[in-house]
Amino acid sequence: MVTIYTDGSSRGNPGRGGYGTVMLYKGHRKELSEGYRLTTNNRMELLAVIMGLEALKKGGTVVEVYSDSQYVVDAVNKGWVWNWQKKDFKGKKNADLWKRFIPAYRKHDVTLKWIKGHSGIPENERCDELAVGSADGNSLRVDKGFEASITHGKQTTSGK
Repeated sequence: MVTIYTDGSSRGNPGRGGYGTVMLYKGHRKELSEGYRLTTNNRMELLAVIMGLEALKKGGTVVEVYSDSQYVVDAVNKGWVWNWQKKDFKGKKNADLWKRFIPAYRKHDVTLKWIKGHSGIPENERCDELAVGSADGNSLRVDKGFEASITHGKQTTSGK
């Protein structure tokens, strides 16, 4: 089983953002993070999960994902994302990332668990450090999905 901790950060909403992912497997640890010049917190929370799942090489892996994002965890555990998918995400924000999430999720045996952020869980705190550090970094990427959506008037500043 692989354990993944995730967190996203946004300096303003929208604003500079980043994600942090910590992956644990049989004594091994891998950390992932990137920063973006203009994005939202919800996008970074979701991207952190996606990046962790996409980093897994073997399909069918049993995975526990811990996230402090109720947006991400509830969307999956309460089945909202599957209803959104049936309607081709019409009117839903972050559709590009949800469409990317679904195949990564379905490739594995994933359980998503919500944890309280900033509650002293070492791996979650590390993910926060990675996300904030990436958002504050100098090598910021373009969040093409977000920037295209605001150009076309499909995204609000809430990022939900």
